[in-house]
Parts: sequence; structure tokens; C-alpha cells
Amino acid sequence: MGLLTILKKMKQKEREVRLLMLGLDNAGKTTILKKFNGEDINTISPTLGFNIKTLEHRGFKLNMWDVGGQKSLRSYWRNYFESTDGLIWVVDSADRARLQDCAQELSGLLLEERLAGATLIVFANKQDIPGALSKDTIREVGSS
Repeated sequence: MGLLTILKKMKQKEREVRLLMLGLDNAGKTTILKKFNGEDINTISPTLGFNIKTLEHRGFKLNMWDVGGQKSLRSYWRNYFESTDGLIWVVDSADRARLQDCAQELSGLLLEERLAGATLIVFANKQDIPGALSKDTIREVGSS
């Protein structure tokens, strides 16, 4: 399932989608958001709150919310769940040490009632780094 699935599920009149991008700190959420928007990615610092970007794609308006992933900010994630059409969970494929933490956080999110109708997209980021975990390995850890 991906972004196209979210767009296909929508009624023709609903042309605006709210996507919530979450993940542990340093997973690359802001970099992904800026890259999608064609912005410079050379000077990115940790997100201490949230970033919102609106992207136009095939007549759809994608409102993408990138929320900081530091441990101290995760309790605030629930403030962004309302009216979310899709959850993009970003995994740092090169961070083997925190993969279990990552899976635990995602498991907790999947229990959230306000996200029950949202489509889940798992984004295995940093695949270009030597030694990064494969998407299949990440899938296995996530389903165990």
C-alpha cells in the first residue's frame, strides 16, 4: 500500500489529503519532506516541533505534517492524529541498534483509535548507506 492507495480510496470531491510523517529522531523525516518539495537538504537540524508542507500532486493537495521524533516529543504525537488520512512511518534502515525501539513505537501507534482509518506507509529510509537493513528485514522485525 502506498500514496496511490490513499488517493484511490478518496471520494472524487475530496481532493485534500492529510499525511502524518512520524518516526524516531534522525530517521530522515524532514529530509524526505524537503526533498519531495524540491528544497535544499544540506542544512537540516532536528525538528523541535513540526513542519507542514503542502504538495500538489495530480490535482490532489497533500498536506504533509512532519513531527519531531525525539523521545521527549513523542508524547505529543497524539495531538496530530485527528483527521489523518495516511501515516508515513519513517525507519532509519542504517540504525540497527534502534530497530526494536522503532518497531515498538509503531506498534503503539497502530493501537491508536484515531489512526484506525489511516493508511500506513512504512518508508525504509537511508537504503543508500552501506550495511543498511533491507526492506524485507525491516518488514520481518515489524511483523514479529
